[in-house]
Amino acid sequence: MNTNPGVLGRKLGSTQIFMPNGDCVSCAVIEAGPNTVVGHRTKEKDGYTALIVGFGKRKAQRTNKPLAGQFKKAGVDAPQHVREFRVAAEVLANHAVGSTIALDQLFTEGQTVDVAGKTRGRGFQGVVRRWSFAGFVQTHGTHEYRRHGGSIGTNMTPGRTLPNIKMPGHYGDEALTVLNQKIVKIDAEKHLLLIAGGVPGARNSLVAVRGAIKRPNAGKAKA
Repeated sequence: MNTNPGVLGRKLGSTQIFMPNGDCVSCAVIEAGPNTVVGHRTKEKDGYTALIVGFGKRKAQRTNKPLAGQFKKAGVDAPQHVREFRVAAEVLANHAVGSTIALDQLFTEGQTVDVAGKTRGRGFQGVVRRWSFAGFVQTHGTHEYRRHGGSIGTNMTPGRTLPNIKMPGHYGDEALTVLNQKIVKIDAEKHLLLIAGGVPGARNSLVAVRGAIKRPNAGKAKA
């Protein structure tokens, strides 16, 4: 389980940045803030420790009374998005309820992070686009089966189509995490993160950025 601290953000799009050595790096621009700590999960009360982080602004008429009461008790405005981040107890103690998470205190340039989001929905697609099937041969009188998937089962035994066969269907609009992406630049004043490569999701979609779990030595997150 990833217990590195993280933030929520909004994918703004893509750009490119020139490094001091002259390299041109394609980056995804994420508006990661301001992120406000709206609550805590403690070992004594909940059995685990976690930060409850809020991002964005929610209209008052779209917030039900139980949620509005929780946010009012915490002394924060109702956020549009709320997410829990499992963290260690010492990290939890450094972020009080109602405080704003500063990007330059949480991340460093050159650090590797994991970015989670929801991929763009592509509707109903065939096997060639959905599963990268090669399709059938294009010569020798082939017709009607150029982009078909081929056989999907056996004849007598077991005499049925087995589960998990790759077939046409709904493609995209699913949770995806891209691992070990490098932070190229941090603009703490504008709450911007420039991350090398691509991140999942369409423009203006919600993403979660937290320290990488599989390459902890490549860039250690701050507490």
